[in-house]
Parts: sequence; C-alpha cells; structure tokens
Amino acid sequence: MAERCWIGFDLGGTKMLAAVYDEEYRCLGRERKKTKGYLGAEVGVERVIKCIQDAIDDAGCSLDQIAGIGIGCPGPIDPERGVLLQAPNLGWKNVPIADLLRKQFKKPVVVINDVDAGVYGEYEFGAGRGARSILGVFPGTGIGGGFVYDGKIFQSRRISCMEIGHIPTVPNGPIASAGLPGSLESVSSRLAISALIAQAAYRGQAPTVAGSAGTDLANIRSGTISDALEAKEPLVVEILTHAVVQLGRSIAGFVHMLAPERIILGGGLVEAMPDFFQKKVKDGMNEWLLPAYADCAEVVVAKLGDDAGIQGATAWARHVIGDREQPAD
Repeated sequence: MAERCWIGFDLGGTKMLAAVYDEEYRCLGRERKKTKGYLGAEVGVERVIKCIQDAIDDAGCSLDQIAGIGIGCPGPIDPERGVLLQAPNLGWKNVPIADLLRKQFKKPVVVINDVDAGVYGEYEFGAGRGARSILGVFPGTGIGGGFVYDGKIFQSRRISCMEIGHIPTVPNGPIASAGLPGSLESVSSRLAISALIAQAAYRGQAPTVAGSAGTDLANIRSGTISDALEAKEPLVVEILTHAVVQLGRSIAGFVHMLAPERIILGGGLVEAMPDFFQKKVKDGMNEWLLPAYADCAEVVVAKLGDDAGIQGATAWARHVIGDREQPAD
C-alpha cells in the first residue's frame, strides 16, 4: 500500500466522481454518484463527502495516508478562498467547499474550475504532454475553456477565468444560458447545435435524427448527431459546419492573444466526431489568423475522457500543496 495518497474529485452537473491516487498517479480506488444538485448545496456537499469517503474505502487506505484533496467545480471559483462562487447548472452560489472538506477530512484542499482541471489533466497526462502551453476548448451544454502555461493554470488570484463560451460572437444573436445575446455558446455549443437539428427534424429535414431520436431536444445527444453526420444529412452537415467553423474563428482570437503551442478539443461532442471537429476548427482558424500565426498552434483531440478532471484536480492539488506539510483548520 502506498505511503501517501491524493484525492481527485470532479463535481459535475449530473454526476460526481472521486478517485484516490498514489504518488505515481496509479488509481487505487474510485467512486461515482449522481450529483442531485436540485437538493441544494448543503445536501450536495454531504454527497461529495460521502463520495470521497467511499473512494478512500475502495482504495483500502486510511485517512492518515491522504496528503491532500483537489476538487474541480463547475463554474467560477475563488482559488484563494476555495469558494465555488456560482454553479449555474446546480443552482449553487458562494459555497465554501474547501473549508467544508477541510473540516471533515482535516486535510489541505485545493479548489479548481472543472474545465481547468480537465485541461490540466490533459497537460500533465494526455494530449498536452510535452507542450509548454495549451489552450483547451470543450464544447458541451456550454463551452468551457482553460489555458496552461509552463505548468500553471491561467487564473486570477480571486477568480477563475477563460470563460470562452461567453465571449461576444454574433451581434444581437441568440440568447444562451447567461442571457448574453450572440455569445459563442449560443452558436457553437452542443446545446445550440442540437436545438437547430431538432428544428430540422421537426420540419422533416433530418430524417435520420427524427427516426432515431424524434424531435425532442433532450434526446438529441452527441451520438445521434454523429450518426446523422455519417449519414451525410445535408442540413445537419450544414448546421455542424457553421457552428464548428465559427468555433475555430473564435479560437483564432485566443491564438492571437496567447499563442498556445497546442489547442486541445474535448468533450463528448468532439469525441463522437473527432476528425470533423479537428478539420473544421482548423478551417475556421485559418480564415481568421494573421499569416504569422498560421502554424503556431497544433490542433489535437483530448485523450483522457472522463478521467481528465479527476487526474487534473489531483495533479493541481499536488502542485499547489507541494511536498511541505500544511496544517489543516
């Protein structure tokens, strides 16, 4: 049994995942539960604590062996105070999650934005290995982003950033989750793409989708969209092309600002059609990049899947906590 272990936690809108790793990042135990965010933050944190404890039990290690906990949370966080400032998909606000976990486990706790955790995981263990800087872009219900430079996550002292989905994209365009008209996520997120495809299915213009998923937006998942793309449904191909090329144009703006060595595309939608996303994002970038920047960033697809967040949260906690012992409150 490892002498010292670390816990990584990924708090999602629908599920939570905890894992225990040794010093070589070998997974010793894990646990998954439904988040049930609608029950409120207090119950939610109790479920987080239970999930962590079950992962420790599954690993067969004692609490004395745990050196620290890293937790990725959905939404803006205050990294200095360890507070989840807002989680729109959970309906939680100002949750002092680091203090609550420290009080329970008597261990150092590091809080990180969930997309930052996934991007850092790819930087350390996945598609970003060997690069000095990476930009991660993960289209899903919204569009998350993260930037890592020289082993450090790009964030403010008091708040996480890289909220790529909320940048202005189309003047007076559709309204997305934050109420901002024409944001990138209103055009290029999976939800935006699925909504347009649902309308096409309703009009009889996407028979592959109508036959497999009907016209209910909730049933039009990444696999459904991928099947329609493979069947070469003309309007589905057009909707996807417009959305993903626009994503590439917006990414080009970040290349001008940050000049990442590598751009990592992730999330279920990308995983379902990786070649299409890689090509169309490059097409959009090439439309918008200054010639000097045309070849500065390689576009790749994420490798770690669901484990990116827990691995990244673990590695970032080790980075922040370091090898020194820190007294817990």
